[in-house]
Order: sequence, then structure tokens, then C-alpha cells
Amino acid sequence: MTDKQTVVLILGSGPNVIASQDWPADWFDHIVVMNNAWRVRPDWNALVYPEDFPADRMPGAVTGDQKLVDASAFVPTQNHFGGFVYAGGTMAYTTAYWALSALRPTIMAFMGCDMVYPKTGKTHFYGTGTADPLRDDITLRDLGAKSARLALVAAEQGCACVNLSSDPSALLFPRARPDGLRKRRFSLDLDRARYAALREKEDTLGYHTPTGRYWEDVEKVDPNAVAALDQGWRDLFGQHAGT
Repeated sequence: MTDKQTVVLILGSGPNVIASQDWPADWFDHIVVMNNAWRVRPDWNALVYPEDFPADRMPGAVTGDQKLVDASAFVPTQNHFGGFVYAGGTMAYTTAYWALSALRPTIMAFMGCDMVYPKTGKTHFYGTGTADPLRDDITLRDLGAKSARLALVAAEQGCACVNLSSDPSALLFPRARPDGLRKRRFSLDLDRARYAALREKEDTLGYHTPTGRYWEDVEKVDPNAVAALDQGWRDLFGQHAGT
């Protein structure tokens, strides 16, 4: 990793994302938000949102320093990194892969993206909402494995993924504090042979959906093959995290 860190803060809609309101903007190079998280702080740089995000929940205006990122931008990025079936079809991962490609960070730091939902009380910073990552979806049966894959794809590009939350989380990333990220150094050692073998296995299975609408071809996807891949990413991440 180079001495110059490029730190991207990625904000989801979990209840604890409110803590980020107190963090100075100069701790980060870019602040990327997804869906409703643009409401958390006004100095975001990019808002990533899906096709079905309600128009009345979009920001009323954006500044010249702010960018709206829709499917026309993030679907090609997901395809570049293997596609939604392998990456996980929920916005935390979609946003992260877009940021990894577009912003070339050396650190991606996540807050409000734990994807663990209480049975009572707030599920989102704005109250109670739909737990999208928990829907019945073949790409989301192992959220932890999808986070492992993201961390390893990022490591291959020279980027570390960290979780700024101290709450229970589906993300397997190491925990970190938001202050001082530029001075932190995270291990990026990667077993490139095992990594390449997993990516080759994905290519061989061929679960690619150029349109991004993977649910239209879900009958072609073998759940057991996806589960085996997920376990492979978990195993490799365990080796990577232990270095």
C-alpha cells in the first residue's frame, strides 16, 4: 500500500449511522451514501440508489460536488467485478463495488451497513423500514460470505475494507475507528492463486446477467454451487484476515 491513503466513507441506513454526523469531513476523501442515507449529513459526494427507489425520497437538489449514481452506472461496475449473483444483490455491496471502481480507494470504511435487524425498535436511522438484505434472494443467503468476497476483491486492488460500527454485524471486515484511518495500515496479503481459482470458478459457472436483473434468470442458478462459492470466499477470507 502506498503512503497516500484514499479513504472512502460508505454510509448505509442502519440506526448507528447517526454517529457519523459528528465526524469531520476531512477524515475522508469521499463520502458515499446509499438510498435514504443522504439525509444523514449534507456533505456527501455520491448517492447510489436502485431503480425502485421512490422519487419522493430523493434529495430536492444536489450541489456541483455531488453525484447521483443509478443503475446505468453501477450495473456495468458490478458486471466488471463478476455480477450480482456472486457479489450479492443488496445496496451495501452494490455501492461498495461502485466506489471501489470509481474512486480507487485504499480504505473503504463502512457505517450503518451491519445488516443485522432487531425484532423490536428501530431498524433504520429514520425508524422502521424493510430489511432488504433479509429478503428471500439466492444472492443473499450468506451475507458474511459476500462481505468476504468484497474484502478480497478490494484487497486485490490494493484496498482494505473496515467496519466503523461496534454493533453486531454481518460484515466480516476488521473493526476500526473513524479517526486516524489515514495513519492505519491494514494487511493486504492475499493468496492470489486461491483468489484466481475462485474467480475462475465463477466464470465457469457463468451466472452473469449483463442487464443486472439477475432475478429474471434465477432458475438457471444452482443454489448449491453458490453456497460452495460462498464457503470458498469465507475460507479464503479467514486465511487473509489471519495474516
